[in-house]
Amino acid sequence: MIVEPKPGAGGRVAAGFTARAPADGYTLFMLPGGHAAAAALHEQLPYHSIDDFTFIGLVTQIPFVVATYPEHPVKTVPQLIAAAKSSSEPMIYATSGVGTGQHLSAELFAAMANVKLKHLPSKGGTAVPTMLLGKHIELGFEPPPTLLELLKDGQLRAIATTGPTRFFALPDVPTIGETIPGYEVTSYFGLAGPPNLPADVVKRLNAATVAMVKEPQTIERLRVLGSAPLSSTPRGFKERVAADITRWTKLVTDVGIKRFDAKQ
Repeated sequence: MIVEPKPGAGGRVAAGFTARAPADGYTLFMLPGGHAAAAALHEQLPYHSIDDFTFIGLVTQIPFVVATYPEHPVKTVPQLIAAAKSSSEPMIYATSGVGTGQHLSAELFAAMANVKLKHLPSKGGTAVPTMLLGKHIELGFEPPPTLLELLKDGQLRAIATTGPTRFFALPDVPTIGETIPGYEVTSYFGLAGPPNLPADVVKRLNAATVAMVKEPQTIERLRVLGSAPLSSTPRGFKERVAADITRWTKLVTDVGIKRFDAKQ
């Protein structure tokens, strides 16, 4: 396999390239969780987020970690909800940008907990941990790799994780779902291809992907990177992306997140 980076536009450049590629099984796309968010937030995309892809199978999923600085009085999700409800001003959280998984996971939490939070988009990278360390914000909803060392060293403190179960690297940190039943957010990566890949090609690629995800070396490597291995059927992967598009579209509408126009 040759890895060909197609950076830009939060994965939409790579998605568009894949959607136009020949349906021969030789051009594949590591489709991210942000694929569904893009469908919800953009009024127009140069591809159809479901119909223009053949879904092969999931590879990994990643929860977000809700973190704050050590001196913050909030230590648990119930305390966070109580503090947000009693505060005269919305608690401030930062993410790497509007429409990211971090942003949507925080807004979903606020909606389900019936609290107000204030979003501060940042420049990405280490900006959010840096703002937390400097106490410029109160909360961060971040992927584990950006926080684990800071949490380990006690420079930041984890309040909760957003996945369906406790995160393997933070087993003592509860999930938001333990307090708010039904809350669950994970980002993910899965293998997809252009539309209309032959069924035998999809079957062969899915079998190879499932086998790879079960290999000890793959599991170890993914865990080092802060993500949990996860395989699926092609149908299961497609249904997950479609369900996320529906969920994020409803959230964007309900909370009034401004959609990007066709030029953005």
